[in-house]
Amino acid sequence: MTDHAAHATSFGRAAGAYERGRPSYPPAALDWLLPAGRPRVLDLGAGTGKLTRQIRERGLDVTAVDPSDGMLAELARSVPGVRAHRGAAERIPLPAGSADAVLVAQAWHWFDRARAVPEVARVLAPGGRLGLIWNVPDERGGWVRRLAEIVGGPEPDRSTEVGPPFGPVEKAAFGWVATVGPERLIDMVASRSAVILMPPDERAAVLGEVRRLIATHPDLVGRTEFRLPYVCECARATLQ
Repeated sequence: MTDHAAHATSFGRAAGAYERGRPSYPPAALDWLLPAGRPRVLDLGAGTGKLTRQIRERGLDVTAVDPSDGMLAELARSVPGVRAHRGAAERIPLPAGSADAVLVAQAWHWFDRARAVPEVARVLAPGGRLGLIWNVPDERGGWVRRLAEIVGGPEPDRSTEVGPPFGPVEKAAFGWVATVGPERLIDMVASRSAVILMPPDERAAVLGEVRRLIATHPDLVGRTEFRLPYVCECARATLQ
């Protein structure tokens, strides 16, 4: 298994930490990504259903697809009753033309785009939309910058290249702030692929450094909740 593939398939073993630690997405980002009306939505690479839940709360018809049994089991607990299928972006287990929008949260960089793009196009109805979304911690200063130094690891390639048969890609970014507590922050770090794949002693050392940061940084020490700034990066393209 290649290093990229190992990272892409690592999340199932930390599904619980992923569900507890990862944030949702700002409503303004979903407003921008989703087509008007009542589209049928496919959440592709749905993970534990963070985005699936928000789509359903809007009263929309949503189907979740993910390759990990562990993530899908967590999704079934956190978003009961949603249609969910085991499958990959390169081989989507849905009929042609069955979705009006395909949203991909935190996952486009894991796909084989040469195979995923035509598959997404196949399941979309004519004029359907592909939307990409990433929550990225704003690491420009303060304790969040120190957290990034502790966690390390390469930044994911958040390329928004799509190509034919889709039209031009539009981009937008939305700044927002999540409120987190110490244990949720630990789970967020523990759910990152670079940390999941570390040997146990290295992973324990990293999580220990995060706990030390929480216990000593003046913006965090003694607090049960603190503000974690994010930039939500989005892109959308329409099937021509």
